[in-house]
Amino acid sequence: MGLVGYGLAGSVFHAPLIAATEGLILDTVVTSNPERQEQARAGFPDVRLAAAPEELFDRADELDLVVVASPNKTHVPLATAALKAGLPVVVDKPVAGTAAEARELAALAEERGLLLSVFQNRRWDNDFLTLRKLIAEGELGDIYRFESRFERWRPQLKGGWRESGDPAEIGGLLYDLGSHVVDQALVLFGPAASVYTESDVRRPGAQTDDDTFIAITHTSGVRSHLYASATTAQLGPRFRVLGSKAGYVKYGLDPQEADLKEGRRPGPDWGLEPEELWGRVGAGDSPLTGGGRPEPTLPGDYPAYYAAVARALADGGPNPVTALEAAAALDVLEAARRSAHDGVAVSL
Repeated sequence: MGLVGYGLAGSVFHAPLIAATEGLILDTVVTSNPERQEQARAGFPDVRLAAAPEELFDRADELDLVVVASPNKTHVPLATAALKAGLPVVVDKPVAGTAAEARELAALAEERGLLLSVFQNRRWDNDFLTLRKLIAEGELGDIYRFESRFERWRPQLKGGWRESGDPAEIGGLLYDLGSHVVDQALVLFGPAASVYTESDVRRPGAQTDDDTFIAITHTSGVRSHLYASATTAQLGPRFRVLGSKAGYVKYGLDPQEADLKEGRRPGPDWGLEPEELWGRVGAGDSPLTGGGRPEPTLPGDYPAYYAAVARALADGGPNPVTALEAAAALDVLEAARRSAHDGVAVSL
């Protein structure tokens, strides 16, 4: 496998997960940054280094897959070049800036008979896996409302392309954290019928949205209320899910990202969290005062994504996240941007 980009996505998520997956070999890392080249070599002594993606495409016959973990604006051109070189591709989210571009990529991959998968790792968060289990087992009854939050307290800007106001960069929280919360909502409750969004630029000097709320009415009748913010001084629950029989409230973030950032690697006890962080299931009471019953949180399992990619390449197994699924999420994100601009709900 070749990995294009060794910033946050490449170094923290993709490289360690690839290296931890049986049947996958991290062959080449592409970065022109000397410090990141040294970082890659230190973490993976046998890896080859390249300064430009074209060096990968020129060696297409030596590789089985290319991972695109470079800045958002490069996702479409690099994925297109890889597919045209005959290489299957994994692309970090968002796969593209528009749903139309995502569908064009999907069509190109199908035409070439190649795998095109999108890295939506939050489908393997511990809380999300637990919620899917509760819903599948009917513990909550019919779901009325799904509240999901990716909230942070970052009053100071960090800089970089993710905070750029240039639309070409595809920055801002709507496309960053919004890609996660929207994808999760669609996986759980199906297609969106309408979208209403409030999106603000709160921090001094900020150029793009840093405090966004998305309301989705699903064709199933469920309402999803989704929050993505860098300006939340008091964090709300990660999930608050209300059904006809019970509700599920879960605080705190899946530990896998923090563990990967600390240099920990998947192995025994990966993705586990302590009992005091378990969510609670109940009806008519408050989890903050001990109401409801504790629900054991399933282990988070980011390694499952690349294990599925390995099976897809080796045995023709199912694609863990298709570009068409990503395009459906981009339909929602584009509608959300129009809604925030015009101050109205947008039908899909």
